[in-house]
Amino acid sequence: MLLQLKQVSLSFAGNTVLHDVDFGVDAGRIHSLIGPNGAGKTSMFNVITGFYRPQQGDITLDGERIVKRKPHAVTRMGIARTFQNVRLFREMSVLENVMAGQHCRSRAGALAAILRLPSQRAEERQILETSLECLDFVGLMGHQERLATNLAYGHQRRVEIARALATEPKLLLLDEPAAGLNSGEKQALIELIRRIRDERGVAVLLIEHDMSLVMNVSERISVLDHGTLITEGDPHSVQNDPKVIEAYLGQDDEELAL
Repeated sequence: MLLQLKQVSLSFAGNTVLHDVDFGVDAGRIHSLIGPNGAGKTSMFNVITGFYRPQQGDITLDGERIVKRKPHAVTRMGIARTFQNVRLFREMSVLENVMAGQHCRSRAGALAAILRLPSQRAEERQILETSLECLDFVGLMGHQERLATNLAYGHQRRVEIARALATEPKLLLLDEPAAGLNSGEKQALIELIRRIRDERGVAVLLIEHDMSLVMNVSERISVLDHGTLITEGDPHSVQNDPKVIEAYLGQDDEELAL
């Protein structure tokens, strides 16, 4: 198993956000994490990526412990993410935003950068080539010199995915990637997620409220409710699970369209 959480618990000021969560993602799979609003999904992403530190439990990636590591260290180990609200560097071009992802793997060091040593120049060429390849992969070649924030919203989402891919992850975490997209853009997103798995060998863990997209793209689904994992399985079994239907009672129509 690529990612594994064992008995992970998280609380803030006495309020339990995650309770004894056992959860895993297999290598090369598309896995969705769903649940009603406030179920603890984004908190779970924050625990996995080092933004939150759980009070209890263990987290491993490829058998190596990542719990209590800082976010940049988790990224270097092979986990990348996007955010529910697009987070791009406002004054940077599309290409510069993606290159920022590659810099997390920089090896040349500060002295080499200051002195412009050959090792630094070679690494900069590699960063540029990788970043351009990631932009091409998400369909944004030709936009690389534009300010990222001047792109259409759907394209901004793709810049964020390209930046995450530039970190060369084993596991990509996507937090509400379909939010704000029209139906055509959602279909293109489904195709892109599948290509990330098939062509790059990257596992994808997805938080998404659009149940049609989740059921269409996922190989496995886990359901979180009030910080507790209540069920998991293939899309068909989850779709018909009484515990899932009960958990979603009171949610809006789009979320109930299981």
